Amino acid sequence: MTVPDVSQLRRDSALRAARRPRGPELAAVGDMEGPGGLRLRHYRPSPEARPLVVFLHGGAWVIGDLDTHDRTCRRLAARCDVEVLAVDYRRAPEHPYPAAVDDAVAVLRWARPAAVAGDSAGGYVATMACLRLRDEGGPLPAGQILICPNTDLTLSMPSVAEKGSGYGLDAGFLSWAVSQWTSGPEVRDDPRASPLTAADLRGMPDSIVVTAEHDPLRDEGDAYARRLAEAGVRVTHRQEPGLVHGFIQNMDLTSPEAAAAHERLFQDIAGMLGGREGHSAPR
Repeated sequence: MTVPDVSQLRRDSALRAARRPRGPELAAVGDMEGPGGLRLRHYRPSPEARPLVVFLHGGAWVIGDLDTHDRTCRRLAARCDVEVLAVDYRRAPEHPYPAAVDDAVAVLRWARPAAVAGDSAGGYVATMACLRLRDEGGPLPAGQILICPNTDLTLSMPSVAEKGSGYGLDAGFLSWAVSQWTSGPEVRDDPRASPLTAADLRGMPDSIVVTAEHDPLRDEGDAYARRLAEAGVRVTHRQEPGLVHGFIQNMDLTSPEAAAAHERLFQDIAGMLGGREGHSAPR
């Protein structure tokens, strides 16, 4: 595999984001500063307070930012009638493990959201932050929403080989991304660094875990949902047939199957958060 150029990956990601149709118009969208100077973007579907969801973008820990997932966050806010607080967490390789998790923990402590959500590497960051907050006795979000999440840094599940070529997310790229995020095998092989191999998952928030049939990360996401359920966590888990990794990222524009999967996810989130009191992000 040719070693990717991080700067070029980020430029390409920014160009793709700029070409996407804008998401729904909302009552208010504004950038703000969070703990430690982190850049955040706050989406409000209504002038009245709504349940708050902290969103952590995907991008293999290396790419992705507030703009790449702007449409996703707008749709989440509009379809689920929630406020969304997107986090521009620090990225690898400049800021390897556990920098992004540190940032997520700081925002969750500061914002006290009803739920935390993330796709791909953002799903990893979301659930790792919840594990740390649980272990430290800090306040946890009531829910976590994990979409095609990374949960196993060893990349040892069968779907990595089975689906790691020809479906848009290659096994070689995944291995490279993990090497950027971790500082070597001492982190990658540490069970404390992979949610799937955490010793105990009891006490984690109610969870939505959605995976995709043709995703190299499918098996680790499915296995994590099973482990959560076995630990007594309330879990809504679904493997979406026929879809690939990253379907949450604008594939609704080109695929009826992805559009339907989006709607199922939005219904799950609305069901999880329905009836909760509104709570805007701190200002």
